[in-house]
Amino acid sequence: MSAAGVLSFAQQGWEQVLAKVKWSVVYLDAACAESLHWSCGSSRLLEAVQGPACSLREFEPGAIGGGAQQPRAVFVLSCLLKGRTVDTLRDIVRRSHFQYCVVVTAVSHAVHLTANHVPAAAAAELEGQQPVFEQLEEKLCEWMGNVNYTAEVLHVPLLLAPAAPHLAITPAFATLFPLLPRDVHLLNSARQDKRRLSSLGEVDAAALTPELLLHIRCLVSGLSSLCEHLGVREECFAVGSLSRVIATDLANYAPAKNRKKTATGRASVVFVDRTLDLTGAVGHHGDNLVEKIISVLPQLPGHTNDVMVNMAELTAVQAMEENHSVIAPGCLAQSKLAGRQSSGILLSLLPTLPQEHQDYSDASAKALWEALLNTKHKEAVMEVRRHLVEAASRENLPIKMSMGRVTPGQLMSYIQLFKNNLKALTNHCGLLQLGMATVQTLKHPQTSKWDNFLAFERLLLQSLGDSTMAVVLNQVLPMIKSPSQRTSEDSSPEELLILLIYIYSVAGELTLDGDLREAEESVKTALAHVFSEESQLSPLLQKITGCDSAINLTFPKSQNAVNDVFTSLQEIARARTLMRQFKSVYVPGNHTHQASYKPLLKQVVEEIFNPEKPDPIDIEHTSSGLTDLLKTGFSMFMKVSRPHPSDHPLLILFVVGGVTVSEAKMVKDLVASLKPGTQVMVLSTRLLKPLNIPELLFATDRLHPDLGF
Repeated sequence: MSAAGVLSFAQQGWEQVLAKVKWSVVYLDAACAESLHWSCGSSRLLEAVQGPACSLREFEPGAIGGGAQQPRAVFVLSCLLKGRTVDTLRDIVRRSHFQYCVVVTAVSHAVHLTANHVPAAAAAELEGQQPVFEQLEEKLCEWMGNVNYTAEVLHVPLLLAPAAPHLAITPAFATLFPLLPRDVHLLNSARQDKRRLSSLGEVDAAALTPELLLHIRCLVSGLSSLCEHLGVREECFAVGSLSRVIATDLANYAPAKNRKKTATGRASVVFVDRTLDLTGAVGHHGDNLVEKIISVLPQLPGHTNDVMVNMAELTAVQAMEENHSVIAPGCLAQSKLAGRQSSGILLSLLPTLPQEHQDYSDASAKALWEALLNTKHKEAVMEVRRHLVEAASRENLPIKMSMGRVTPGQLMSYIQLFKNNLKALTNHCGLLQLGMATVQTLKHPQTSKWDNFLAFERLLLQSLGDSTMAVVLNQVLPMIKSPSQRTSEDSSPEELLILLIYIYSVAGELTLDGDLREAEESVKTALAHVFSEESQLSPLLQKITGCDSAINLTFPKSQNAVNDVFTSLQEIARARTLMRQFKSVYVPGNHTHQASYKPLLKQVVEEIFNPEKPDPIDIEHTSSGLTDLLKTGFSMFMKVSRPHPSDHPLLILFVVGGVTVSEAKMVKDLVASLKPGTQVMVLSTRLLKPLNIPELLFATDRLHPDLGF
């Protein structure tokens, strides 16, 4: 059992898919495409397809059907086979000439039974049978127009997109985000005939909306498959209210009963709510190059975790507006061959490359990627230079060595050596993408503001210790400038929201006195004016204000939106109210040390591996049946040790709501120092950049995720 299990789990799933796709048109939804992107790359899928008349297509209602020369289709889907998903499947098949259809779903048949309201007792009797899948197979033959054609529906757990051996994300659950106190009121409004919930601490599975509960069950299904692949029986723990629901569901997941009986290994799975510490998600203290790349470069279309790297400078294509989409963008993912295919450079030459060149290029790009994830900014930039120099030397390119500080211009001069050299470009395409991503990030105007944000955040930390929250907000007030007053150095409305989230999350629960009310009103008024004066509304401001155009955003509407924002900010400050041990992420300064921020994840890991091994206070163990309940009961009268998250050789830490690259590295390094030999996997719903948090925080569909039906 090793931390590389996340990669082998993902690749094993895709190998099952690849075995089905020969001579087929392949349709993928966005989440499965992202898992493929990080696991083995779309070129690996194209190799398996083989047929010249076959292709990869996006699974959507308007997708092109299969022609007369395309009799086979494979659909790879991350969601339940129900509702709109089945309607889309039907429409594509009916307008095609398919004679053989395979549908792969990442959701287990057991969860399909739950989605179709089959009682647990009846579901247990169906063990080994798959009536939902069999019914869809019959429908597929009907839609193809001949019952003698072949249809196959199967489950493959395509849950993860592995970014590194110790880090993986779950693209299908990118919008899953912990609950806020205001969600309790919404849940209560749907519980007219039931006991009212008084706080998040009382939220359980029965209190959630059916859509959210089913979304969680889909996640649990995938995590159970991961544990099966690792050969472990899991003990589940939680920090936070939604984490407790997920941990409880995994601990009691009925289809896993037999697996747990026969598993030879053991693992602790600890779920943590992101809302308990948003400071780490929006702050700029992470000294990591990848974090900055993800934050400043544009998002890769259809993806939540990768970015677009402009590769045009390595081609002869003129940088004209009409040519902007001629060269496919590069990316960060360094799965086998994924780097070369996604950059759009010379894919057709790949089969002619000697295997040793392919292997070297893959190894070099992957080594650099892992170095970028695991080193500080300065060392990472030097690693980029070192890898470019080695690659240029390997290709006998006329490189001029220079020592000292690494500059974007220096890196670009090395990268330009590969231009017009088709063999060198192809050999090192993955490496060149990472080099170009580094150059574009270092030159990006947002990167120069990173240090400014960090300095101001440190000033705010000091101010929180020396003065009141009202004083801190008054320090922010001069930063709120109208569009006509703003320069490129000033903060945009989105950046101001990120800064306010930082302040309220790090401050924790506040006493609302007259001074604070007055300071908040001043900030609210200034923000409302700024929102209403914007000439164009960003997607985030459109979401917050409910207006798709700046023309429609009046000052009263802007005021209402800002009031809602501050309601959320005050709830963020109260997020740790129910915690007893992890009540604060703020460390006050003294005469020898400045005030600082102590990440919640760091506190959780330190508590897990506390050498004294006390019973965790806020890391709650979730029961998996009568045996655990009896243990808990007997422990009141006799010495029975309760399960502890440090008991097992593998720790899986799942952050619900997203994790940053710096946090994942911090967890890996902490575990290695506190308990060497313990393996750790950091899983999360997505890789975070600061702007993600207001997008998730102010989303209106948190309780009603779109499940495709």
